[in-house]
Amino acid sequence: MPSIENSYSWIRLAASIILSTLGCVGMWSLVVALPAVQADFDAPRAEATLPYTLAIIGFMTGGIVVGRLADRFGILPPLAGGTILMSLGYVLTAFAPNLSVFALICGLTIGLGGAASFAPLVADASLWFDRHRGLAVSLATAGSSLAGVVWPPVVQHAIAAHGWRQTHIGIGLFCLATMLPLSLVLLRRPVFHKATPATASKGNTMQAIGLSPGATQGLLALAGMCCCVAMSMPQVHLVAYCGDLGYGAARGAEMLAVMLGFGVASRLIFGWVLNLIGGLPTLLLGSAMQAVALALYLPFDGLVSLYVISAVFGLAQGGIVPSYAVIIRELFPAREAGFRVSLAISVTLAGMALGGWMAGAIYDWTGSYASALVNGIAWNIVNMAIAAWLLERQRRHAAGACAASAALS
Repeated sequence: MPSIENSYSWIRLAASIILSTLGCVGMWSLVVALPAVQADFDAPRAEATLPYTLAIIGFMTGGIVVGRLADRFGILPPLAGGTILMSLGYVLTAFAPNLSVFALICGLTIGLGGAASFAPLVADASLWFDRHRGLAVSLATAGSSLAGVVWPPVVQHAIAAHGWRQTHIGIGLFCLATMLPLSLVLLRRPVFHKATPATASKGNTMQAIGLSPGATQGLLALAGMCCCVAMSMPQVHLVAYCGDLGYGAARGAEMLAVMLGFGVASRLIFGWVLNLIGGLPTLLLGSAMQAVALALYLPFDGLVSLYVISAVFGLAQGGIVPSYAVIIRELFPAREAGFRVSLAISVTLAGMALGGWMAGAIYDWTGSYASALVNGIAWNIVNMAIAAWLLERQRRHAAGACAASAALS
């Protein structure tokens, strides 16, 4: 059967990466603004993290809804609507009178609106590739990491020069003016009746790993939440951590950009790995690497060492989120991709939200981030156990299928 990939597939992927880079600003601007918002509203660290937590919950909920809508109407209508909602939210946050109102606006507008720029765009990209699907999915997820490279230094500089309220107004207007025209590139919808060997042979979870679709999706959701509880600790609190150590928020923003810049490089590397060994082995590999990188933050807190460890952490965690999208496409039919991929990836944001809050709460209880790091490592180990168990079931069922085929022949 002819491949579904063509030049438009790559043009569409490039547009998706740019849209995701712009639309995922909410994942990082609130992290960079955390010290300024905390000082403005005179709040404890855990309470100041609440706007980020609610925004990530909005990203999670909105991603699932938009994924379902994209299966039915295509990606463009919900993406355009989400862009307008997110942009409006940034403007509204500038007039928030207290932390509670600020947090609520972040969740209902920045989170829900920005959600269309993350998991649903990854799901959409997977529908336009078959020969290079692993690489395409990895590149599609790179937009959220690129957002972490581009936005933190810009937002930090703008906050220092103009304050966080004026900065939020500028972000909202900029995203509205750039994202809506670019989203028109995604007007065309995929054609599902053009079957390929990949789509013809996949989609039966009982045959592949011996579990029902619901149980498979549930285990992947749990694994995604666990790995991102661990992932969130340095990503959410690195800027504040550097402030506590006396290095300043600007250094923390630079480290975050370094981490996510190496995360983009990691997407390219793991895209090749995904094509080579598949989703579940890549998930286990990336999770193990993340646990090691996270543990390095415990003994080292020097300025140079933190830059190096942040780069190592970025390289380690870059392949985890794309793995979930590839696993879903390996185990479920293409017509369900929008909802199931968005669900799998969006649930990882629950781990980011929970982990970000937990790290802040543990810091408030102990006065140190050491216990928060240990907590993250423990969650990461649970993720590795789930990935290893699913991989073993997959291998056992593959061996059983081979034996049955040999017996029949």
